[in-house]
Amino acid sequence: MDASQGADISVLPEGCISNVLSFTSPRDACTLSIVCSLFKNAALSDTVWESFLPADFQSIISRSSDYYSLLASSSSKKQLFLRLCQNPILIDEGKKSFALEKWTGKICYMLSARDLTIVWSDTPTYWRWVSEPDSRFAEVAVLIMVCWLEISGKINTQMLSPATLYTAYLVFKLATGAFGFQSLPAEVSVGLAGSESFTRGVFLDAKRGRRRRHGMLSRSWHFGLRASVPTGGSDGGYPKERADGWLEIKLGEFFNKEGEDGELEMSILEVKGGHWKRGLVVQGIEIRPKRE
Repeated sequence: MDASQGADISVLPEGCISNVLSFTSPRDACTLSIVCSLFKNAALSDTVWESFLPADFQSIISRSSDYYSLLASSSSKKQLFLRLCQNPILIDEGKKSFALEKWTGKICYMLSARDLTIVWSDTPTYWRWVSEPDSRFAEVAVLIMVCWLEISGKINTQMLSPATLYTAYLVFKLATGAFGFQSLPAEVSVGLAGSESFTRGVFLDAKRGRRRRHGMLSRSWHFGLRASVPTGGSDGGYPKERADGWLEIKLGEFFNKEGEDGELEMSILEVKGGHWKRGLVVQGIEIRPKRE
């Protein structure tokens, strides 16, 4: 056999090519599938796409009320993978959503407002629970009026993909007539329970962020306190609009080490100003891999 014959990949069985592709990533498998028909056929194999699904994906999706319909409507592991990327499923009695990042297969979660700890949320004078048509969850929390804003959530690190850098975001809106978020920053943090967390200041007012980016933000005073500039990058301290129409504000980052076992805690707190706040609509906290 000459050198050219030895390098001919077409002599390899399709199953062998599928096994090789299973050690790559969804992005690589899709890219290689357009190189030649051999890769294209191999990249359709359940062997490849099951390797991109979490090892415990059956256990995770079984916590959804749509478990059986999801399996029945997915004719292949690739179709199941893509559905989990495009359409997050609700699990744990609808209190969390589960999805996959399409290029890596890494795990993403959103904790609903009902799965968070929101101080005073059980008092209708301060918070109200309502349905919101464009929320993925049955209920969102609407702030009626508080001066003490404190929201926190937690998730076990073993539920997340190992060796992955995650970013946590508060997903929210500001209702018409919202106030109390323009002048003083809220403190946000992400970290393991029992460990020191990095805290920084952010503003929940998206209009304030747009004014600052366009150089139109003048000094603002509230109850004698000058507005602070949040830390963490040029726009990291202001909300950004999501594709689904909601806003998100970055709470922080966390690297989930291989074998890490603990509770990841995320929080947002604004209690120092002592002023009243109104109109915050909380959908939840999303934890997703940081994009490279």
